[in-house]
Amino acid sequence: MKTTAARGSLPGLLVIWGLTRTALLLCVLKVIVFPGPDVTSDVSVIYRGWYDVLSTGTFPLDDVTWQYPPAAALAVLSPGLLPFLEYATAFFVLAFVADLVTLALLLYAGRGPGRTRRGAWVWVAGVPLLGPTVYARYDVMVTAVAVAALLAGARHPRLMGALVGFGALVKVWPALLLLAVRRRGAWVSAVVTGVGVAALFAVLMPGAFAFLGFQRDRGTEVESLGALVFHVARHHGWEGEVLLNYGSVEFLGPYVSWVSTGALFLTGAAFAWLVLWRVLACRFEPHTVADAAFVGVLMFTVTSRVISPQYMVWLVGLAAVCLCFRESRMGVPVGMVLVACLVTVLEFPVWFAHVVASDALGISLLVVRNGLLVAAGLLAARTLWGTTVPGRRAIPTASGSARAAEVRVPS
Repeated sequence: MKTTAARGSLPGLLVIWGLTRTALLLCVLKVIVFPGPDVTSDVSVIYRGWYDVLSTGTFPLDDVTWQYPPAAALAVLSPGLLPFLEYATAFFVLAFVADLVTLALLLYAGRGPGRTRRGAWVWVAGVPLLGPTVYARYDVMVTAVAVAALLAGARHPRLMGALVGFGALVKVWPALLLLAVRRRGAWVSAVVTGVGVAALFAVLMPGAFAFLGFQRDRGTEVESLGALVFHVARHHGWEGEVLLNYGSVEFLGPYVSWVSTGALFLTGAAFAWLVLWRVLACRFEPHTVADAAFVGVLMFTVTSRVISPQYMVWLVGLAAVCLCFRESRMGVPVGMVLVACLVTVLEFPVWFAHVVASDALGISLLVVRNGLLVAAGLLAARTLWGTTVPGRRAIPTASGSARAAEVRVPS
């Protein structure tokens, strides 16, 4: 009966995917007007401008908004594969294809013993919750690479490593997918691929690593966790301002550098915790690699100086891979991330003006969204630790009484 039900759910899943993705395409093509600022301008203006520069064989050296590793150029140049379409339209079509590829990977991964289609459902539901921003940024393409890497890890560690190495040179964060990987082949493949691709860009295109300086100089973006300090401070005499800076809306003024430094400290603390976990963890199940990747990326997202709406696509993709495994215990954190996606589309683009104005609605949306992410990160980290690190666990006594004996047992 379970098999029959699972097969019966597939047509429904595909219908929902088709309807929601059609709606997203209609929004980015402006057949349907989505409330809030135009989210497609990044593609039609910024990406299009980068495309013109990159096509000449160099990176946009004088543009501080270019803050991406060198292989990101491939995503920006990809609409050239569809020369019969206008640039923005071609980009949206390729984002749609990346979405479809991700769904196909998750459906394939959901087959067999110990697997489930819950992961595919997470992807089908999570992406439209973020609104048209998903198709108006290249993050969905990176997420497709990351999902492919995680799902390849069990049987093809070298392929996983190659995909991770390539993905890290598109947008850095896929490097965290290796957190729980123990096979040396995956690490070697990742390093070889990463170094090889980086060297190729360094030789062929000037300015491949200029982004490092631009990224270093960023401030505190208005949607980040640290930004809540200034949203509140604006109502108590803080003399800073909100401006478009380095390609995002950021706080500028007194004490901003302090908060930005604090965010970097939290990121460092998260990394230290992950290293400690990796040293102490000794129980690895088939789902542990995906769970650890989800926890790592979630922690780095929460502590970042920037939490752009498209970052949530990464979390949805990794959450979907986690729930492809029936034994994964990340269900509650994944649910919290999905709720955070719904709040995210409300704070951007629907009511972004309220966020920029730091009014009650804008602050409330950020408190809820960022609070959900913090809670999800803490709960996911605790779950990962509890399922992989040996420790003290309460077990019933032999007499069957309500009391429990504390003994040291493997988790």
